Amino acid sequence: MSNSSSISEFLLLPLADTRQLQLLHFWLLLGIYLAALLGNGLISTAVACDRRLHTPMYFFLLNLALLDLGCISTTLPKAMVDALWDTRAISYAGCAAQLFFFFFFASAEFSFLTIMSYDRYVAICKPLHYGTLMDSRACATMAAAAWGAGFLNSLLHTASTFSLPLCQGNVVNQFFCEIPQILKLSCSGSYLREVVLLIFSGSLAFHCFVFIVVSYVQIFKVVLRMPSEQGQHKAFSTCLPHLAVVSLLVSTAVFAYLKPPSISSPVLDLLVAVLYSVVPPTLNPIIYSMRNREIKHSLMKVLQSTLFQIP
Repeated sequence: MSNSSSISEFLLLPLADTRQLQLLHFWLLLGIYLAALLGNGLISTAVACDRRLHTPMYFFLLNLALLDLGCISTTLPKAMVDALWDTRAISYAGCAAQLFFFFFFASAEFSFLTIMSYDRYVAICKPLHYGTLMDSRACATMAAAAWGAGFLNSLLHTASTFSLPLCQGNVVNQFFCEIPQILKLSCSGSYLREVVLLIFSGSLAFHCFVFIVVSYVQIFKVVLRMPSEQGQHKAFSTCLPHLAVVSLLVSTAVFAYLKPPSISSPVLDLLVAVLYSVVPPTLNPIIYSMRNREIKHSLMKVLQSTLFQIP
């Protein structure tokens, strides 16, 4: 029997049992991580360097890219180190920090996904009011609110989770420190407060998801009235992947954090965690920006100017 005061470290879930599979997982995670860094880094560079992209839509894309970088950098580097060096341990403080930053970046990211759906709704459904509703002050206020809400939400959950007495050892059945897995280590009945907080956060996320869906439904109604089939195709090819990623993020995160313990298994938990923590930061650059002409043109200009400056 142990408690939180006597636990100095946690043991994370190993991704493989054999050395060959560990190295395979390392190279796979490294490839995914580099792809996410490259995609989100290119978006950040393009938006920051090209003044023509200093618009609300690209301002929110920049924030989303930075959050994706933070989100995936919180989990994958540690998992790669563990796979490469055949280790599992993470310190108590390191686990708390990992949980805090992941929840912070993920919460703020979902807020920005909601804001971005509102931005597209105003741009397509209320174009005459776009300049008024989405001026620089409104954008800065919404961005600050998203970052602030993510910080407060994460601080609340981290403090609540790590204030619980832990009586079930120190083995975390996940490749990073995740709230549901920490709750499994808590003493019986002591985790109800955090469960209530998770349900509250989940209900807020669900309302945001409903807002996103309603926004896109309104957008689709306007798009279907467009005389140009090319315009309809462009709108649908952009909006539908957005909805797919948001749906994947919400469904897997809600399942991971609110599912009954009776249907939990290490393999299922690992798969769900990968789907909501690794897949969205990797796919977002492709879905939101890499098919965008303005982003591509800006990146070409940045690369050309960089190459010409090299002696």
